Amino acid sequence: MRVLVVKDEESLAEAIGAGLRRDAVTAETARDGREALAKLRLGGYDVLVLDRDLPGLHGDEVCRQVIGQRLLTRVLMLTSPGTVHQRPDAPGLGLGLGADDYLTKPFTHEELLARVLALGRRPRPVPAPVIAHAGVTVDTARGLAARDGRPLALSHTELGVLEVLLRARGAVVSGDDLIEEVWEEHTSYRTNAVRVTLGTLRAKLGDPPLIETVPGAGYRMTGGPDGGDGADV
Repeated sequence: MRVLVVKDEESLAEAIGAGLRRDAVTAETARDGREALAKLRLGGYDVLVLDRDLPGLHGDEVCRQVIGQRLLTRVLMLTSPGTVHQRPDAPGLGLGLGADDYLTKPFTHEELLARVLALGRRPRPVPAPVIAHAGVTVDTARGLAARDGRPLALSHTELGVLEVLLRARGAVVSGDDLIEEVWEEHTSYRTNAVRVTLGTLRAKLGDPPLIETVPGAGYRMTGGPDGGDGADV
């Protein structure tokens, strides 16, 4: 099971993650909502442990985006004691926004672990087989891609990079993240594999360009001529 813990207090987030790892749960951390969404868009998390009281992008908004973008993870919302008098499914609380469960602070490690394991046992939603964005479609079940109905002859690696960028829905994906998601485990982070693959993929996609390089950060899909957001079909 893979869990993402989102809490702005780094020491507490690491303590929660370390506790989960002691119980054989793979746990990673994020310090704010934007970092969490970027990681979630890459997929692979079974449970999101989400602090509601995040600065900047509030936990409620993170939850809305997780549900609205159909990111395939269960959400456990951590709420403050001041909310216990409210109905847990009220619009201002996590369950009313689509979270799967909530836990009121303070809590014990045993309580958190029990909730996480229970959510992890639930079947995850099945991802849609076709991803579409600005005229580009990827049929993940059949390994086919097209732009504006024109089939694209992509290599396995090019198709993998395109799928990761499409699933990120306009968020920046770093070169290191692409290496982790697409390439074999032994691939060196220092190789120019990402740059070369992005070059051939851009050429095959044609004009107008859809993949933007963000200096010092990574790559992202642009909206294309229609400015549309990515969507699963």
